Amino acid sequence: MAKQETYVGSIDQGTTSTRFIIYDNKARPVGSHQVEFTQFCPQAGWVEHDPMEILESVRICVAKAIDKATADGLNIDNGLKAIGITNQRETTVVWSKSTGLPLYSAIVWMDIRTSSICRELEKKLSGGRNHFVETCGLPISTYFSALKLLWLLENVQKVAEAVKKGDALFGTIDSWVIWNLTGGIHNGIHVTDVSNASRTMLMNLKTLDWDKPTLETLKIPSGILPKIVSNSEIVGHVGQGWPFSGVPISGCLGDQHSAMLGQSCKQGQAKCTYGTGAFILLNTGGEVIKSTHGLLTTLAFKLGKDAPANYALEGSIAIAGAAVQWLRDSLGIISSASQIEELAKQVDSTGGVYFVPAFNGLFAPWWREDARGVCIGITRFTNKCHIARAVLESMCFQVKDVLDSMHKDAGEKERHEKGQFLLRVDGGATVNTTLMQTQADIMGTPVVRPADIETTALGAAYAAGLGVGIWKENDLFSNEERMKQDTKFTPALSEEVRKKKVASWFKAVERSFDLADLSF
Repeated sequence: MAKQETYVGSIDQGTTSTRFIIYDNKARPVGSHQVEFTQFCPQAGWVEHDPMEILESVRICVAKAIDKATADGLNIDNGLKAIGITNQRETTVVWSKSTGLPLYSAIVWMDIRTSSICRELEKKLSGGRNHFVETCGLPISTYFSALKLLWLLENVQKVAEAVKKGDALFGTIDSWVIWNLTGGIHNGIHVTDVSNASRTMLMNLKTLDWDKPTLETLKIPSGILPKIVSNSEIVGHVGQGWPFSGVPISGCLGDQHSAMLGQSCKQGQAKCTYGTGAFILLNTGGEVIKSTHGLLTTLAFKLGKDAPANYALEGSIAIAGAAVQWLRDSLGIISSASQIEELAKQVDSTGGVYFVPAFNGLFAPWWREDARGVCIGITRFTNKCHIARAVLESMCFQVKDVLDSMHKDAGEKERHEKGQFLLRVDGGATVNTTLMQTQADIMGTPVVRPADIETTALGAAYAAGLGVGIWKENDLFSNEERMKQDTKFTPALSEEVRKKKVASWFKAVERSFDLADLSF
């Protein structure tokens, strides 16, 4: 009798699309499907999603991926042993326990409607913007879920009434998806994992539980919060009505933490994921390092109930791939995202043009909500090829800013400057070879791209497989064979030119400050 194949499914619910990837027991993708969903921008600075549309995108992706794999002759129905979930972080949903329907649109992580709430808290609380940093590692910012929840409680009557009645549940997208997967109104399980919880501003980084003083300060009722679990354990089983009912959900991580696991980042190693935004995380092991250079202290991962927690320093860049989408959808300079590389390769420089994509302010290490996008250095010589190249370079400059700060905080500045450090990269934009070479040139350190760039989905699959015993932890971090297929980009730019370009970039960033109309 032939041996039964073993598969792990990974739901990757991102900012602009959802995908489901099926992996075999050697962590090789054998089937996948991806669906984009609607981005709503009802006002300047507001970004929303429809939670029901997100749920439907999950349902479609799962069904289509299984159909594709089955058509290729794989016995997925009997072989699927675990499901992992990874998701856009900080995006906030409040829904009704009794109806299962959202009480308002999902407020997306990049939404800045909470600017006024942030400023009020900064004035009112001792320590101002850094009041909660000691507890949760995060500054008061529009970025995080707690402030989005406060806005919902203060501005949406349906939410306030449901909370009073005990009928409201709060969560990030992982909580919303898991609750629905495990039964919804029929005893759905209300949980979140430590990595997503670490991005709410409400979790104590040391206890890995909701912080009561923070909840009291913000007047957030604990009854609406999900239970916090580790990244790798069985939290429930998929309910009826889904293609894989009965399969355990045994892995869950926020997308950036999942990519870190997918890249097998040990202590002292860093990765950057290029998606809608760009996110750089450096694994600091069991040490909680407080940043003095504008970075966030966060959880990396905790691979089991009794496993030790790994922490990380993080730099978050709001606009990376989203700037390419803007060129395509708003300006019409390109007709597809892949076309930006074709344009950028037609010129050997930006012609002195610098683009700062501060569409909704700047995140790390600047943290300027008042910044807005600028494109400077334009002359009569400038054409769309220079603009395209400047957009690509803007991603690379922002990543360098974060990494420089990161190495100062972690005490690794010397190793970084001597070129002994390399950056692992992943995400859709890394197929752009021009972008990757430019990143290495601007940083002055090597960039390594894995053969499988979808490491976010892979990390969730790793966690899920680990949670049911398909893999052991050593399997996830000892993958020399897989790394032989990596592509390495080595810096080719002179130090003199690099320094001049970085100095001009800083001038461009400064020009973006104090341009926002914060009256809304």
